[in-house]
Amino acid sequence: MKVFAIRLKPNQDLKKSLKEFSVQQDIKAGFILTAIGSLKQATIRFANQNDSTVLNDKFEILALNGTLATTGIHLHIAISDKQGKTIGGHLDNGCIIYTTAEIVIGESENFTFLRTLDEQTGYQELEILPNTSKSS
Repeated sequence: MKVFAIRLKPNQDLKKSLKEFSVQQDIKAGFILTAIGSLKQATIRFANQNDSTVLNDKFEILALNGTLATTGIHLHIAISDKQGKTIGGHLDNGCIIYTTAEIVIGESENFTFLRTLDEQTGYQELEILPNTSKSS
């Protein structure tokens, strides 16, 4: 397993930055090991909703989970507001870093992750392929 550590700075977009990092590092089968930080704007798509909700306030990032690859990313986020109320959902573009985001990413060398249309769900879903380019 490879491990990457990154820190995002104020005003960076969390999702866009992770997409760019995945491409720059040529990540084929990545996943979030840990992530903390803060947002000044959160854009989240809640369960079973077609559109995302934009929340303008200061939030703590409590958790970030999901998969990353050059072919696409799928991440969920949990955040809390200044009263400690916790909400979460599908990470969308428009989650803007307030002070920092400290993220550790793992990458499996055994797989390649693709995003392909699943006819049953109608969404681009994770397709897991064994990595055939790995030498024995």
